[in-house]
Amino acid sequence: MTVYNLGSINADVFYTLPHLVGPGETLAASSLYEGLGGKGANMSVAVARAGSVVHHIGAVGADGAWAIERLADYGVGTSFIQTVDDKTGHAIIMVDDNGENAIVIYSGANLRVSDANIAQALGQAKAGDFFITQNETNAQALAAKTAKDAGLRVVYAAAPFDASAATAVLPYLDLLILNQIEAEQLERATGMPAHELPIADVIVTLGSSGCLWHDNSAGTETKFAAQKVTPIDTTGAGDTFTGFVLAALDQGKSMAEAIDLGTKAAAIMVTRKGTADVIPTLAEVENF
Repeated sequence: MTVYNLGSINADVFYTLPHLVGPGETLAASSLYEGLGGKGANMSVAVARAGSVVHHIGAVGADGAWAIERLADYGVGTSFIQTVDDKTGHAIIMVDDNGENAIVIYSGANLRVSDANIAQALGQAKAGDFFITQNETNAQALAAKTAKDAGLRVVYAAAPFDASAATAVLPYLDLLILNQIEAEQLERATGMPAHELPIADVIVTLGSSGCLWHDNSAGTETKFAAQKVTPIDTTGAGDTFTGFVLAALDQGKSMAEAIDLGTKAAAIMVTRKGTADVIPTLAEVENF
């Protein structure tokens, strides 16, 4: 099958700091790293490295040709990435000595994806393919409805969290992936905890405590433990988890098998500095 991903593309700039900067504080960074990122790009690369076919739907500025080339080099389909009259999105990422981060994002071209481009991409999809989106582009609800109407399995990663964006896509979802804080925010917005949402499957990630899978069709809840590693940088770990889960499901694995694979991929990811460029391969995850 095939995965279609409406997602962001960013230039990520990482600064390593002794601690995250506070108000009015100036800190000297001990290192600087620049690379490919954006939640969408990270997920597309993770899906590709996990062995599935993925087409990225998105936009960059005239300054973003390098990002398209890099995605293509990583095995991501790039035919539906537009070049628009805006700057390519970028993120400033501060990482402290404990691996925690703080991120500032400029959306830029990510909010300029055209309806026509989305329609063209999903027009070639087949029933049973996967569609995924996040909250770093425009047109998520339109794309989710289009995908659902075409018989695709619709997945949503509710980050960065926005209550109105999340509630707009809920009617179209087959799988929702979000972290514990986002789950609490969604419950406040909808009045429904994860296990009551009208979605077949909901995965709530819990960081170092693992994750919960709510099989709402069966009315069951399953806890999965996290792999024990020493984190260096947690940036992109959730995106890596999501991409590997999605690829495993696309390849016919069970949800439990998919979550196990995603958990291992995320564990490897937090031991590396960077985002899309350092997402592990399927071989690395299987040998973890």
